[in-house]
Amino acid sequence: MNKSIILIAFFLLISCNNKDEKTPISVDKTVTKISGKELFEGKGNCIACHQAEQKIIGPSIQEIAKIYKEKNASIVSFLREESEPIIDPTKYDIMKTNFTITKSMNDEELKALENYIFSFSKNNN
Repeated sequence: MNKSIILIAFFLLISCNNKDEKTPISVDKTVTKISGKELFEGKGNCIACHQAEQKIIGPSIQEIAKIYKEKNASIVSFLREESEPIIDPTKYDIMKTNFTITKSMNDEELKALENYIFSFSKNNN
């Protein structure tokens, strides 16, 4: 009787441990996309100086998008303070105070912000 139980347990163990059968890996595909609009209006506080269609303290979002697209320039590089201002260098000193905020953003956040700004381009090529 003991040998029968051991033999049955052995076969059950082998049948449950089939190495040819792969266990599916669970992947969480619910990655939260960062909203460029939320960053622009919230964490980045960009809206304090930039409006969609009109210049306030800084250029309008449409103007930023237009010029950066025309020059094939990177908004991300500018926000990291890795490139020179190309729109209104006279306002650069005002913008410099915000680099503390933008430099604390990760690559995904900066790219989301750039994409949001480019969404205001009338020529979305």
